[in-house]
Amino acid sequence: MEKVKNTKFAHFVDKLAVEAEPGLTNTQLMLINHDLKPVEPERRQWGAWNFVGFWVADSFNINTWMISASMIEQGLSWWQSWLCVWIGYAIAACFICAMGRIGAVYHIGFPVVARSSFGIWGSLWPVFNRAAMACIWYGVQSWIGGECVNLMIRSIWNSWREDAIHNGIPSSGTNTVAFVGFFLFWVGSLPAIWFPVQKIRHLFTFKAYVVPTAGVAFFIWMIVKAKGIGPIIHQPAKAAGSALAWGIIKGIMSSIANFATLIVNDPDFTRFAKKPRDALWSQLFTIPIGFAITSFIGIICSSSSTIIYPNANGGEPIWNPLDLLTFILDEGGSGQRFGVFVIAAAFTLAQLGTNIAANSVSAGTDMTALMPRYLNIRRGGYVCALVGLVMCPWNLFATSNQFTTYLSAYSVFLSSIAGVQLCDYYWVRKGYLEVKELYDGRKTGPYYFSYGFHWRGYVAYIAGILINIVGFVGAIGTEVPIGATYIYNLNFFCGFIIASGTYYLLCKFFPIPATSDTWCEVGDEIRNMSVVYDNEGSDPYEEVSANEYNKGHESKV
Repeated sequence: MEKVKNTKFAHFVDKLAVEAEPGLTNTQLMLINHDLKPVEPERRQWGAWNFVGFWVADSFNINTWMISASMIEQGLSWWQSWLCVWIGYAIAACFICAMGRIGAVYHIGFPVVARSSFGIWGSLWPVFNRAAMACIWYGVQSWIGGECVNLMIRSIWNSWREDAIHNGIPSSGTNTVAFVGFFLFWVGSLPAIWFPVQKIRHLFTFKAYVVPTAGVAFFIWMIVKAKGIGPIIHQPAKAAGSALAWGIIKGIMSSIANFATLIVNDPDFTRFAKKPRDALWSQLFTIPIGFAITSFIGIICSSSSTIIYPNANGGEPIWNPLDLLTFILDEGGSGQRFGVFVIAAAFTLAQLGTNIAANSVSAGTDMTALMPRYLNIRRGGYVCALVGLVMCPWNLFATSNQFTTYLSAYSVFLSSIAGVQLCDYYWVRKGYLEVKELYDGRKTGPYYFSYGFHWRGYVAYIAGILINIVGFVGAIGTEVPIGATYIYNLNFFCGFIIASGTYYLLCKFFPIPATSDTWCEVGDEIRNMSVVYDNEGSDPYEEVSANEYNKGHESKV
């Protein structure tokens, strides 16, 4: 063994290790590094306006622009679909704030929060689940970003089209034009991954000014070209009765489902909040307002497209803004090309910000928990980008028209994880976490449970999945009973309620350690916490029981 330690390979591996606190055991090195520890006060740099900028920036993207399309196509009127967006994202904002509070109070991210409800080692599966989805989505969103880049290039060089450029990669599943745009977007995203999370807020602030401005300009441009707002605004709902009711329910649930991954990983950002309330009201109001405004712009622009291009798309609205920009380019004219370039550049920035926020940072944080000895958020972000490249996302779109449906449906199962975690924090532990113990790999730790796995959390997690599994199979193309479809129409709530209810009952009948009888958040005690075992006298965060903490605060009052 000593010979192995002295080899060049062992020396090289040691060089790859990331920053960690001295004095940790080998087990602890599998649980913590600098990016996983509670954020110290110096790095808590996100204020309320940073969260406003973050969500304004995130709300303006192509998926949000088109979110009302499927609802209107299912028979809803424009105002009914827009109401679904308001309600859905308002509900999602409540979940976001509830999950985000854990990070804002204790300054820990999703992978560490998951240890309290799934166990020290059991948390690795939910973390891996989230990381894998983030990597896949990173590739998909990069492919969409590449389409934006291609529009920018074509605005300058009109011959940059699939029918005009020789395809040098005929057996790849894509073509030269599409791949170049994707690769340029992918390469251009790499510098943004380099910045630490507390600094990347400046990207979202910049995007919050630039992208909505371009969106409003696009909105005005389309109304002026159409000399009106188009027929969609005047057409009534095509669905009626139960079909209309289920259409509204599905519209609301699809809005929530689009936020399933962000609900789970919001602590990855709120852990950098200066104060817990900075991550509350700013998110609660900005999310529904930002996403509803973007959706409204998408509705009006698509409605106007039926007047501007009556013979395009079979006379139907052009919901995809990139397709609409392509039709504008086909008209010709320097003014048209300049306008398309500016708006396509804004969409490129929008995709970049969304990809970093929803996928890169999330995957980086999750991978940090999977391999804390050698990965930090920055390295994990680059691994995510590499996976997004080598997975060849164009093949996924080409081989299955159900692919995006599958991804969206699969992400809903994260509601089961959210159900377990929120129930654990708010109802079982009543806000009390022994943060230092979340990095304790010893069998005596309160979060070690059985072999590092919390069986109650896993039983609840699986129960939340089972209620939706048949409907999920139906969502990706298999015929299933209508009852399963109705249950799946309420997918997020069904998964969340069953998972959280099961977890609460199991913890009621089989009590767990490190809980409080009354509401007790002790996150304000955290400064620069040491997790070294038996490091007496040097730990500014002194672990106390919930009852001791409450007694101390009552005596002060």
